[in-house]
Amino acid sequence: MMRAYKFLMRPTVGQNIALGEMLRDHCSLYNGALQERRDAYRHVSKTTVRYGDQSAQLKEIRAFDPEGQGRWSFSSQQATLRRLDKAFAAFFEGVKDRRTAGYPRFKGVGHFDTVVFPRDGDGCRWDSTPLGPQTRVRLQGVGHIRVHQHRPVRGQVKTVAVRREGKRWYLILTCGDVPAEPLPQTGSQVGIDMGVTHFLTKSDGVHVANPRLLEASAESLAEAQRHLATFPKRTGRRTKAHRAAARKVATLHAKIRRKRLDHHHKVALDLVREYDVIGHERLNTVGMTKAPAPRPDPERPGNFLPNKAAAKAGLSRSVFDAGWGIFLGILADKAESAGRRVIPVNARDTSRTCPECGHAAKENRTTQAKFECTACGFLANADHVGALNVLSRAGLALCAGA
Repeated sequence: MMRAYKFLMRPTVGQNIALGEMLRDHCSLYNGALQERRDAYRHVSKTTVRYGDQSAQLKEIRAFDPEGQGRWSFSSQQATLRRLDKAFAAFFEGVKDRRTAGYPRFKGVGHFDTVVFPRDGDGCRWDSTPLGPQTRVRLQGVGHIRVHQHRPVRGQVKTVAVRREGKRWYLILTCGDVPAEPLPQTGSQVGIDMGVTHFLTKSDGVHVANPRLLEASAESLAEAQRHLATFPKRTGRRTKAHRAAARKVATLHAKIRRKRLDHHHKVALDLVREYDVIGHERLNTVGMTKAPAPRPDPERPGNFLPNKAAAKAGLSRSVFDAGWGIFLGILADKAESAGRRVIPVNARDTSRTCPECGHAAKENRTTQAKFECTACGFLANADHVGALNVLSRAGLALCAGA
């Protein structure tokens, strides 16, 4: 089993400067490789430049710039070029499947935030001072950096990544052959219905509150964004006040993201500890949050009819704030480690189908929270009804699999 561990790094002032320079040089390498591909294809010969061609040039690039590109790990630079190659592969795959695919773009220094070392021991070394009192990681060109290791690392370290988030630096270890830690069987099953009024509702009728973290920080975040908007978007040289305003907005977003992840991990852990089988709706969050298409007015060319975009934007914001997709991914990972079973089921009409008589109709759900069957008169909370139907469908899927 694969598992990722994320630890906070505590570099010195000199190491912090070196880490910033490492990111800038890798960003420059990425943009230079992208420019080479663009120029080669724009040439009359329509030449295609691939990863192997650009990787073979690294030796000359490092020799030409020993104080810049030559300082860093050869393997990490290959990983940066491979990252660009994957971006082009995804673009061409999207074009082939007739999907909307973004062409790889140049990265700004502030947006290129990760450097990957493909193998532990090649340009990096996890736990480089095992006999010392502090855990450290050694990075080529930077040195031994102190790491705040808050939990043990299990399995074999495969890759090491360094990521910058605001003013903080994090170390991400990807480990393989991580042993599972199965929990004792409880003999219980549950179905969950995701929502925005309640974060989720279980089939036993228990509601888990939605913290609404983005809404709670909306006022301070809006103030910080308004202050940032007072600066020009494109300037040759950004001022110190401009950079401080941008950092404040990024810090607020990072704080919200960390709180959301903490909530997701705690709720998922409670579910995994309490139930052997967990059923949930198979949600298409991308389609649910997609902006509605414009409605041209047939009577007035050039004008458009109302398409409820404002209402859809509010719902999409609530869905993003809840983070359903991230939570379900965390739940699946924890269940795999604990030896539990997570079953995604078809979400169609789960909150419109009566769990008593099976009658499904749009009229059954009179309001957002109220369910009243038009056939048998069954009355219940709509989210609870959805969780009951999810549990029923998960049980059928479990029986079919067995």
